[in-house]
Amino acid sequence: MYDQTKAPLYEALERFRKQRVVPFDVPGHKRGRGNPELVQLLGEKCVGLDVNSMKPLDDLCHPSSVIRDAEALAAEAFGAANSFFMVGGTTSSVQSMIFSVCKEGDKIIMPRNVHKSAINALVMCGAIPVYVNPEVDKKLGISLGMEPSKLEQAVKDNPDAVAVLVNNPTYYGICSDMRSIVKIAHEHGMKVLVDEAHGTHFSFNEKLPISAMEAGADMAAVSMHKSGGSLTQSSILLLNDTVNVDYVRQIVNLTQTTSASYLLMSSLDISRRNLALNGKTSFKKVMDMASYAREEINNIGGFYAFGRELINGTSVYDFDVTKLAVYTRDLGLAGIELYDILRDEYGIQIEFGDISNVLAYISIGDRLQDIERLVGALDDIKRLYKKDKRGMLSAEYISPKVAVPPRKAFYSEKVSLPLNESEGKICTEFVMCYPPGIPILAPGELITKEIIEYIEYAKSKGCNLQGTEDFAVEKINVLR
Repeated sequence: MYDQTKAPLYEALERFRKQRVVPFDVPGHKRGRGNPELVQLLGEKCVGLDVNSMKPLDDLCHPSSVIRDAEALAAEAFGAANSFFMVGGTTSSVQSMIFSVCKEGDKIIMPRNVHKSAINALVMCGAIPVYVNPEVDKKLGISLGMEPSKLEQAVKDNPDAVAVLVNNPTYYGICSDMRSIVKIAHEHGMKVLVDEAHGTHFSFNEKLPISAMEAGADMAAVSMHKSGGSLTQSSILLLNDTVNVDYVRQIVNLTQTTSASYLLMSSLDISRRNLALNGKTSFKKVMDMASYAREEINNIGGFYAFGRELINGTSVYDFDVTKLAVYTRDLGLAGIELYDILRDEYGIQIEFGDISNVLAYISIGDRLQDIERLVGALDDIKRLYKKDKRGMLSAEYISPKVAVPPRKAFYSEKVSLPLNESEGKICTEFVMCYPPGIPILAPGELITKEIIEYIEYAKSKGCNLQGTEDFAVEKINVLR
């Protein structure tokens, strides 16, 4: 039943392609014949596999054959009881987790440095966040993990909370003590939901941090397209046997498309097979490349590629060594400035740059020569672009003051004010740098002078600010 050499959905697609069935269904491009430019862009085989649900290919909303089998293989590969293929990105997986356990008025305990998808889910379902604000590394300016002692206090103060949401890991590779968090939550009858968007690989090499499923979490959202090798926008939602899979399917179908892309789904099937068969070896190479890069970058001087030395047993319980995050501020460069220089001057596209750091995402498709090119560019940039660091902001994360629940704030009467006149008001929308998509401000939070200065500084450094109704982020919506 669990033959990981098989890819049931992909194999069914290949069989279908060879049958040369005449299409009188959607999509309307009819295997590309109606849109030759699409064929030129994507190729005849790719467009030919862009098909609609039908009996031989199953239906994602109600899988009963090849999709069901592919999802079962994915669950087994990740050590879960069940899985769902998701074609709306890990945003849809995170939101489905929250919708599955929370209704309007329910409390959910979470760190504030969650992805915007989690807070968006609160806006939609009306759940109330109880934030366990993480510690911040004062040098790096990044938020750390969820500490069990702080979770204990949050649970004690909010015994009526229904769930705990955890990042595992953060964008920067910081991991929390997952086993302790699961134990605390379950002892108090709370479900554990894990945003494991950046930890897909944890299930495939024992030298990586513990995965959510292995730690006993109830649900986890994994971004297969990030470190798993599938196509962009494809994701998997994992469930343990503590969750009613049939109810979760109903929740997923509230928002997931009824026209699921077979290109995305087959990429999940193929990528799962690749990870199951080759993941241990592949991620050993990824770890080795990232560790080599970290050592070489630190030898340059000025840059700081941080790693396992941050582990302290509490706020940094473990560290994902595949994350190549580099602190830049000692060279007088904001991370976003280095991001722009690498792309514009050296032809190197990294994942993101923020106020103090950049992140180079190392995964199964990288090569050692690419690492060497990055290291060489950083060495060159140090020589050419180093400047005085005085006057630079350091904080990457500012703990918010929550005044009103997100849903209530988002749907309340509001007024638009110039950003510099909004101090002391309650925000009714999001403000964030994307990536990484962690809100600087979320609906219902108090706008402070410190936050205004941070937003203005981020704008001046070239961060991609978004989330506000005003595209230029010169005005902000606040409670009337």
